[in-house]
Amino acid sequence: MLTHQPSCPTPDSVDRQDAVIVSAHPEQGWSLLSDGTIVFDDTGELLPDGRVVDPHRGLGPLAVAA
Repeated sequence: MLTHQPSCPTPDSVDRQDAVIVSAHPEQGWSLLSDGTIVFDDTGELLPDGRVVDPHRGLGPLAVAA
């Protein structure tokens, strides 16, 4: 974890995605944030205490059948 001011949000904060990326692995689809949270490209998260946050991406445009 980083020690700087202002400090990064905690893993329990609603703005936890604003924490600094300390290790990015785009080829594997995940990044480690400074608060210990792992965020995945599909918007899912793994919190430091082992809790899982399901993907929460918005719905894209609806496809129109021809």
